[in-house]
Amino acid sequence: MGKIMNTCFQNVIHECDFCVVGGGLAGMCAAISAARRGLSVVIMQDRPLFGGNASGEVRMWISGAHGKNNRETGILEELALENLYRNPDRTYPLWDSILFSAIKEEDGITPILNCSCNDCEMSEGKIVSVTGWQTTTQRYHTVRAKYFADCSGDSVLAPLTGAKYRVGRESRTEFGESIAPETSDRKTMGLSCLIQATETDRPHPFVPPSWANHYTKEDLPYRLPDMERADENFWYMELGGTEDTISDTEEIRDKLLAVALGIWDYVKNSGEYDAECWELTFLGFLPGKRESRRYVGDYVMNQNDVASGGRFDDTVAFGGWTMDDHNPFGIETKERPNIFHPAPSPFGIPYRSLYSVNVENLFFAGRNISVTHCAMSATRVMATCALLGQAVGTAAAVANRYSISPRGVYEGRIKELQQLLMEDDCYLPGFRMEMSEIILKAKIISDKGDVSQLINGNDRPIADEENVWTAPMNTPIDIKLEKAEKLNGIRFVFDSDLNRETIGADGYMDQKNTIHNLHARRPLVHLPKTLIKDLKVELFDENGKTVKRIMINDNRKRLVKLPVFQKCSAVRLTPLSSYGANEARIFSVNLF
Repeated sequence: MGKIMNTCFQNVIHECDFCVVGGGLAGMCAAISAARRGLSVVIMQDRPLFGGNASGEVRMWISGAHGKNNRETGILEELALENLYRNPDRTYPLWDSILFSAIKEEDGITPILNCSCNDCEMSEGKIVSVTGWQTTTQRYHTVRAKYFADCSGDSVLAPLTGAKYRVGRESRTEFGESIAPETSDRKTMGLSCLIQATETDRPHPFVPPSWANHYTKEDLPYRLPDMERADENFWYMELGGTEDTISDTEEIRDKLLAVALGIWDYVKNSGEYDAECWELTFLGFLPGKRESRRYVGDYVMNQNDVASGGRFDDTVAFGGWTMDDHNPFGIETKERPNIFHPAPSPFGIPYRSLYSVNVENLFFAGRNISVTHCAMSATRVMATCALLGQAVGTAAAVANRYSISPRGVYEGRIKELQQLLMEDDCYLPGFRMEMSEIILKAKIISDKGDVSQLINGNDRPIADEENVWTAPMNTPIDIKLEKAEKLNGIRFVFDSDLNRETIGADGYMDQKNTIHNLHARRPLVHLPKTLIKDLKVELFDENGKTVKRIMINDNRKRLVKLPVFQKCSAVRLTPLSSYGANEARIFSVNLF
């Protein structure tokens, strides 16, 4: 019967270099990074939106590394800055449009939305193609590719391909993890259906449905909503960790809706809150997942790796969230909802945890990487997942360039991969970007600031080293080349204020791409004042004559790669303005 049904519907065939299954932040960054490195990419996403748990369907904020100067950069920072520019009120519709634009406007990417991957073809231990069903068009889509990345969160390709994976919590003795349970089990972190509320200028009564849960203050230790906080997103409304977070999702969702509406009933009608003018403006019907299947790669990262700072020779990303382990019973227990086990920030994550141990051409990125449950409690947050996605997309480009497997990149091209990631503004703790021979042999002159900071290979403050050239606006930087030659481009890293503050003295709120409790008098956010807005680039020949002048106007990126394609003997860079700072701050200038 299945074969007869398949012949009734059109099957669209796609050929590409790299297929990404899953369109959350990890999948998006994998697709974008691969496309920018020249690969043809297809991204298959089972929802109508990109962003996964960060999208308007789920509405979980983006969290990442704690600590000074540890903000994640690369593609994620590009999205964050665009959001500050286009979405100062930080609403979800505009945020969703920014994520959609990031894929739609990137050359080389074919997106397939509303398409759930449900089949694959294998040959000699490699994936040949994957197939998904698109609900909106009632078509199948088959994608044939050289390399595949599972960024679906649930590791949908694992059962389809026979790739090795794990579910649940390892025993304390298997990896010597002190925070693991004594015996292994299949318990996981749970799911959440989130809500969002808006403060208005008039009363809004709320009548819960008959099936909503009823809560008293005594029912909610450690889980009382704080309506004064703009970052209150009710994450503790969690269930499902004692069930199967994949096969039981529909039943878990129904229970979560009863929880969510019960919590809102408590806010509105218990008398504990001044909530008369608060209105429920969003109820999530798509649960946000924290944990399900985790792939097995060439290395399984564990608690001890996180605790020791993840000092790997093959580091390709970093985390910095604490080992935040949630109680699998969720809101059904009166115990604390989670335990924060200490973790350093940042800690490195190895490339060997990002590809399958037994499926030759399969990468993965996101919460499903090769880690134990304990390590996953720190690596699962979305800013970290975005870095993992960018690492995988870049690795796919390296593998494609040399016609090698993901494992082959580790065996012979890992240093090249690391340099490419740092070139694309991905910080790798303990590593330094190699500058070009052109800039290292050039003479760099400026009346103000320490120009050596521009070429030291560090694109952010690290420990006590600022690593930034600072001078008054309109202070030129003159770069005299050793000999006249053709430049293809100039790479800049500007200061986007990795500790930026837009709400609150501690800057905590700006770690979030969106806000949840929408207070009536909430402030707008803005681009960082330190970010260079306008900059003039002049190129000169041997006689000092200007051969090309380029203006960078209304810049809103931290990393700028400026095409040049001009023979010259000297370059002058003049920062003209920022978004509010009186001084210019530039981390890096490289010529290529």
